[in-house]
Amino acid sequence: MPTRDFSSLSYIERLSTGIIELDRILAGGIPRGFLVAVTGEPGTGKTILCIHFIAQGVKVGDKCIYVTTEEARDSIVRQAAQFGIDFKTAIDRKGLVVIDALMSTEDKWSLRTLDVEELVNKVVEAKRMLGYGRARLVIDSMSAFWLDKPAMARRYSYYIKKVLSRWDFTILATSQYAVTTSESFGWGIEHVADGIIRFRRSVRGGVLRRYILIEKMRQTPHSLYLHEIEIVDGKGLVVLRPVAERKEDVTLPREVMEKMMKAKRMKESEIP
Repeated sequence: MPTRDFSSLSYIERLSTGIIELDRILAGGIPRGFLVAVTGEPGTGKTILCIHFIAQGVKVGDKCIYVTTEEARDSIVRQAAQFGIDFKTAIDRKGLVVIDALMSTEDKWSLRTLDVEELVNKVVEAKRMLGYGRARLVIDSMSAFWLDKPAMARRYSYYIKKVLSRWDFTILATSQYAVTTSESFGWGIEHVADGIIRFRRSVRGGVLRRYILIEKMRQTPHSLYLHEIEIVDGKGLVVLRPVAERKEDVTLPREVMEKMMKAKRMKESEIP
């Protein structure tokens, strides 16, 4: 595998993902202040990457906020515990706020509606409570905020990036897509993101295999290779090895891409 030339890079502060091998693929981690889209089909490892990212932030003393829209807060805490990560203690010690956007309750850290302005206001409130300093934010997933109006995906993503960049956040924002549909739930955020980490999966010989690809990361000589990953109970996401796949082996089928582009154009034409 060819090596990358780092000599021309000026110093860029990078945040560890909490996964050593993934940090190596990223030339040291995610640049501070970036908004990174974490995209892929359901069940490929997006949430687990986000849990690692936040756990590493808690470990080094960053101000950490996790917004969950597709699982309840307790579910995220239990899932983290499955991989040996103690979110409960971090919450109790005010090193982590988990904002629950699924279960609408009177709880201070719950969202009443899936509204992006309410989301941003709640994140800023949590950051003020946690205090000054470098911050990490996960929004898992962004797709929930535009399910009934996908044409607004890019606008919402840009709004979140613009406002929260003032608060020293490095952001992982997940988005879902399904190759069996023509809807592109991640299209808007990918346009405004500073980086794209894409998850894929396949079934070979009757066995489910998962993969990760750094499709884009500005200011970063990242690996261009697809890497196989594994989800290990008690440990989490493990990067196994690069695989000799061509780009056309891992991108969406042409007919699916054409359907997605057609749906995108139709939705955008509906915006006044």
